[in-house]
Amino acid sequence: MTFVSKIMDFFGGGIVSTITDTVKEYFPPSMSEAEKAELAARIREAEHKREVELMELAVEADKEVTRRAAELEGTAADLKALPFVGSFIIFIRGCQRPLWGVFTMYLDWQVFSGGWQVQLSAEQGGWTPHGLAFWSVNLLVLGFLFGERTVKNLLPLVTQFMATRSTAREAKG
Repeated sequence: MTFVSKIMDFFGGGIVSTITDTVKEYFPPSMSEAEKAELAARIREAEHKREVELMELAVEADKEVTRRAAELEGTAADLKALPFVGSFIIFIRGCQRPLWGVFTMYLDWQVFSGGWQVQLSAEQGGWTPHGLAFWSVNLLVLGFLFGERTVKNLLPLVTQFMATRSTAREAKG
């Protein structure tokens, strides 16, 4: 069975029909409390089974994407076949993350310490090109290194810092 047909079977049957079938199967004309509890347990069981199937499909989809990317782009093992160039490319690919991290730390240090005078937002509102580039690089690198949740948690602090900085700048000038 192909991956696409599995997805179609999953969504074709759907959780609604599974719950409906379960309810019809265990629904007596007059229901006691014990029977209601049994029905609720059966519905939860059917829902859980569908959730497990969905998670298994997601894992399979992720494996398929990884396999397809390796097929199209190649792997590090493929690069090793090239004597010098392959090893150099593997080295450069490995250095990319740390270099972006160090570059971003240096950029942030220079901007936040006042070493570089970068106008991040325009006086009438909106972003300057420098400000947009600064925040874009930070969000991309920090999101990639530390995850989306970290960026979401730190964004209010950064916004507060920027508001304080602009207030201090207005008071100065």
